[in-house]
Amino acid sequence: MSNNNKKLFLETYGCQMNVADSEVVASIMEHDGFTITKIREEADVILVNTCSVRENAETRVRGRVQGFSELKKKNPKLLIGVIGCMAERLGEKLFEQEKNVNIVVGPDAYMDLPLLVKKAENGEKAINIELSLTETYKDICPSRIDETSISGFVSIMRGCNNFCTYCIVPYTRGRERSRNPESILKEVLDLAEKGYKEVTLLGQNVNSFVYKNSVSEVSFPELLEMVAISVPNLRIRFATSHPKDMSDDTLNIIAKYNNICNFIHLPVQSGSDSVLKDMRRKYTQDWYKDRIEAIRRIIPGCGISSDIFCGFHNESEEDFNDTIELMKWAKFDLAYMFKYSERPGTFAYKNLDDNVPENVKQRRLEEMIVLQNQISLENNQSDIGKIFEVLIEGISKRSEQDVYGRTSQNKVIVFPKKDYQVGDFANVIVKKCTKATLIGEAV
Repeated sequence: MSNNNKKLFLETYGCQMNVADSEVVASIMEHDGFTITKIREEADVILVNTCSVRENAETRVRGRVQGFSELKKKNPKLLIGVIGCMAERLGEKLFEQEKNVNIVVGPDAYMDLPLLVKKAENGEKAINIELSLTETYKDICPSRIDETSISGFVSIMRGCNNFCTYCIVPYTRGRERSRNPESILKEVLDLAEKGYKEVTLLGQNVNSFVYKNSVSEVSFPELLEMVAISVPNLRIRFATSHPKDMSDDTLNIIAKYNNICNFIHLPVQSGSDSVLKDMRRKYTQDWYKDRIEAIRRIIPGCGISSDIFCGFHNESEEDFNDTIELMKWAKFDLAYMFKYSERPGTFAYKNLDDNVPENVKQRRLEEMIVLQNQISLENNQSDIGKIFEVLIEGISKRSEQDVYGRTSQNKVIVFPKKDYQVGDFANVIVKKCTKATLIGEAV
């Protein structure tokens, strides 16, 4: 059977980068003759794009792959592939641990997928987890899998050079390499031509982007300005920023262009200098505070979110209280909060004891969550009476008479649908709120 008659089902777990990678994979497989299907039962190949950042992400993937046994019974020729970060971390072990798996492919080897599928069809072990110093998929125009989406993702760089002691990413995605700005602009313009209303520039550490050739060098703020000018009618976001690389130049570009959203995700991880040093984060609490102050000075009203986790190696009550005090000071609009869990293969797993008791981790996490919920509610209450431009993303889950969208500051707001459609912009006044949602009316 030729590949022109074959169908591929893609399932994606993890971060926005994985969503963008799945669109690259879809393009590669379509070029090889496959058709993308949204129905698992009719697929000839199922690829599961995976995350390794936390253990529960891998647990979900294992359950999913094991659940494909019934599909394999009905279609013995069905091929199942695990791709992405989990594939990179576990490699050949996946064949031993998951009997349903036929194909294992790391994030830098997607160009090899058509060949690996053919190997698997012949009953051979199909694996490529080789990391690359150069692969950026710059020549691949991603297939936009969700045809109803109004927001698209564009990867501007791959990999990470930071090697935070707790993090598996540099080992699963390799070292940093930035894409040619011309290929990035081409992809952004493609989104605009297809009717998208928003684009998010992606990288493990976007603000360390730097593209060099023999005649020029382009930094992240320069790239951000190029994108803003090229698509003046598209909203522009980016993620994720590292505090050590968040420059005033980037903040000034955000302030200069109305189509760059006033929102920054700036993961702090901990408020303790001692813990930050053990994490190898390369900044102090004072440095982080300086960056928050710069954001609020240069971009008044900017939305700020963060990642924070508790219970890392040697975290004392004093260290944890430093985190709590930082949260009170920073007043994040939103924070993603976790308790530490070791990831095999990281520096911390090999060298830093996981020595905070589980019940202490859980208590600290619950304290963080309670505090952040209170801060989020207070921040939202301060928005009551203000008017925001909102990009409508869909129908509210609670009422078909309401729509929801996001402000430039990345806050979700719900308001009466009237004649508005998904993809429309509306000016909305905030009337009330919860800790997670603004509620308003179009004006």
